[in-house]
Amino acid sequence: MQTAAKPELSEVWHWLSQVPDPEIPVISLTDLGIIRDVEWQDDTLVVTVTPTYSGCPATTVINLDIEAALRGHGIDKLRLERRLSPPWTTDWISEEGREKLRAYGIAPPVDGTAADGRLAGRISRLAGTSNLVIACPRCGSTATEKISQFGSTPCKASYRCTDCLEPFDYFKCI
Repeated sequence: MQTAAKPELSEVWHWLSQVPDPEIPVISLTDLGIIRDVEWQDDTLVVTVTPTYSGCPATTVINLDIEAALRGHGIDKLRLERRLSPPWTTDWISEEGREKLRAYGIAPPVDGTAADGRLAGRISRLAGTSNLVIACPRCGSTATEKISQFGSTPCKASYRCTDCLEPFDYFKCI
């Protein structure tokens, strides 16, 4: 019996780049940065996934979508591993992913705000003293205001542009 050749990892990464996030379908799981690693361990493909946060309600759907995509390309032996450390951060969203979010009407996270200083930033935001400037994804204005810390999903906040008057989601920094 002849066994099929294992696909190259670059091809597997390409397949995974076609799997959309279930909550924001314009961005792929690879653009979101939650697929941490893909490797062959003997004849089993191991995909390591870090959810955006440990209680993310979309985690089960994401895993099912990854499995369906890879099985659709003939991967029979597959194992998904969940890795929580280090925790996912919005800094892992690709530049292409940020542009896709903006084009979809979601303000992407402000660059660098989820880096080492994130705790201080969170504390200042909780205290209402944040100097974080969120640009409107529709018109580009920085004359925006937070409507609610809670948006359409737990990872987003609701904002409004005071220039074009359009409401929009902001992908919170984590």
